[in-house]
Amino acid sequence: MTGATHGFATRAVWSGRERCPATNATIAPIYQSVTYTLPHAGAPVEFDYSRTKNPTRNFVERQLAALEDAEFACAFGSGMAAVTGAVSLLSSGDHLLATRDLYGGTHRLFTQVLPRYGITTTFVDTSDIAATWATATPRTRMLWLETPSNPRLRLADIAALARTRPRDVLIAADNTFASPLLQRPLALGADIVVHSTTKYICGHSDALGGAVISNDPEIAAQIAFHQNCVGAVPGPFDSYLTLRGAKTLPLRMEAHCRNAKRIAEFLERRDDVAEVCYPGLPSHPQHELAARQMSGFGGVVSFRPRGGAERAHAIASSTRIFNLAVSLGGVESLICLPARMTHASLSDAERAELGITDDLLRLSVGIEDIEDLIGDLSDALDVTRSAADDREACARLVTGVS
Repeated sequence: MTGATHGFATRAVWSGRERCPATNATIAPIYQSVTYTLPHAGAPVEFDYSRTKNPTRNFVERQLAALEDAEFACAFGSGMAAVTGAVSLLSSGDHLLATRDLYGGTHRLFTQVLPRYGITTTFVDTSDIAATWATATPRTRMLWLETPSNPRLRLADIAALARTRPRDVLIAADNTFASPLLQRPLALGADIVVHSTTKYICGHSDALGGAVISNDPEIAAQIAFHQNCVGAVPGPFDSYLTLRGAKTLPLRMEAHCRNAKRIAEFLERRDDVAEVCYPGLPSHPQHELAARQMSGFGGVVSFRPRGGAERAHAIASSTRIFNLAVSLGGVESLICLPARMTHASLSDAERAELGITDDLLRLSVGIEDIEDLIGDLSDALDVTRSAADDREACARLVTGVS
């Protein structure tokens, strides 16, 4: 099934599908076998060992490529395995430019692992196109984008960066927060798309996975070579769960986006919330770019309540529907304190520079009834507001301030 002739929802359901030759089962089966019987030694066969190729993994790779309107996809065992697969295109002595505010695990890889192999990274504000390319050196080989970024939801103009790039610089875009439904980096000029399929693509928080997707056969061949060499592949069952989950991606993303927008608007109206980060709000500094580059604004909302870190921690511990947990993109709603959870590997100074303060909360808005989600947040905000007001009143008594 080709992307050129079918819509997104149709591709999500049918791409990668292959009837079982033994039973004609409509749903692609799980091929749990590790090894495959050969007709004779050295015979040219498609499958011989599942680290190299597995039929179930092949199904999900075809589906993932179709979702991004791409030719090639390599599935990995996790999102970070996919990030590592993408940067395996670099060699010792190469220079990497990267979005300043990105996932803490990616930052850790770029700052603590890649330097051991002679690969240097400079973090830049990729919302500033001129400043981004002014930082490039003759050794720059890749620009790494995370847009929207984690957790501040800043954007980079992929098309403008692609148009103005120096020669021989690849652009890789982590599209996890947007999903293939809401943003198409390859169509905007990127060379590589990376996903943590654990998140929105799988959508049920029950399977780890990642993907590197491209239209360039040479890039795809190098990524597949790395995938096979290091063995960072998903098992058949995780591949099956991802294949199954992706079929409902457009339905789920519609609900995620709708609920997230309502929650962002609710938070912005409250006088006890200092800041709300959501590209779908007109107040977001890059709202116009988001409306142009994306077909929806996503399911992640970050905010800072008034009352500081103590109140933020209290809110995170007070919600009943929003579970305190890392990760995002599942059907269930989660709340997280990035400074102490997803970005704990960054130094205090690095977090401060990026605005990842101790009072910042990140919401992964699920698909539950919106009235229940807003009620849950409202209760948590009200309860902790009363406690914060009591502390402030006590402080005034102690200091003698009326």
